[in-house]
Amino acid sequence: MFEKYCCNTVQKILSEGGQLIDVRSVVEFNQGALSGAINMPINHFQQLKDDIDTAKPVLLYCRTGARSEMVKRYLEQLGFDQVHNIGGYRKFIGC
Repeated sequence: MFEKYCCNTVQKILSEGGQLIDVRSVVEFNQGALSGAINMPINHFQQLKDDIDTAKPVLLYCRTGARSEMVKRYLEQLGFDQVHNIGGYRKFIGC
């Protein structure tokens, strides 16, 4: 379904200016999120997408990787070329 990312890869992309975006609901985000993540729930993504810097890499995640994969495909259709679905939230807690 999506590429596998490790903590080191995610940290490297973030250190190079990557944007970490959590597409889970506000409730899920408020229960815990990755450090530095911006919450852009999938059900409001069309309204929020203009806040994303197209010149910087985008790292997306959700609970399992399914919602973030949908958002990845959507952004690619819009012309984004540096979009990464890193998968599920729990894998990256403590990175």
